[in-house]
Amino acid sequence: MGDSTTSLAGRTAFVTGASSGLGFGLARAIAAGGGRVVAAARRRDRLDALVAEIEKAGGAALAVECDVEDEGSIIRAFDAATAKFGRIDTIVANAGINREGAATSISAADFDAIMSVNLRGVFLTAREGARRLIDAPAPGAPQGRVLLIGSIGGLRILPGLTAYCMSKAGVVMMGRGLAREWARHDINVNTICPGFFRTEINEEWFETDAGRKQIQRFPRRRLIGMEDVLGAALYLLSDQARATTGASLAVDDAQETF
Repeated sequence: MGDSTTSLAGRTAFVTGASSGLGFGLARAIAAGGGRVVAAARRRDRLDALVAEIEKAGGAALAVECDVEDEGSIIRAFDAATAKFGRIDTIVANAGINREGAATSISAADFDAIMSVNLRGVFLTAREGARRLIDAPAPGAPQGRVLLIGSIGGLRILPGLTAYCMSKAGVVMMGRGLAREWARHDINVNTICPGFFRTEINEEWFETDAGRKQIQRFPRRRLIGMEDVLGAALYLLSDQARATTGASLAVDDAQETF
């Protein structure tokens, strides 16, 4: 269980992109912090394994198939989550993709896919969760939390990833706008912008000569750990962050700060 600063006891969190990477880590960390977890993604087999792990450790979790490009799929996933756990007070909009390609070469289809998942999907997920909190206020219940997962690419350009950076910059501004709109409904909205850490997608790259050279260009010559991002997320989801809303928090170990 989490300590007094990061305890999520009494909370129920809906996490998209929970079948791998940061979403998988977030779901596990929330459960370890005492929260109930709704793990949402398209790969049901991985979700089932995650839920089994959480339940074996004494936690409570539910796997729901969810495609964030499909508003109906998001609504059905929230319906299933509500039927199982009741009020969903914590929404983590994590699902995201990337398609590499310079601005002059990326296809329109790849550009649209990035925007559909990284921007539209995040918006639809956050909006569905907030709508339910606003439509069914529960005095005395945990304060609403929405956490959007951005990127340091949303704060500054990463070479060759203009479309991706555009989408993540939109997430940063979305977080600020939603925080303003939902403040009077007692819903906090914040954005985390992680730097580079090892994932299933990039681990081979960082073992190449070019990947190692990229790491050596960072001021501290290292990747961050996923645990660094998880620590920041748990703070923003906890009661300790009751007065923190509209924030965009870079967790990048100075990788792209200078």
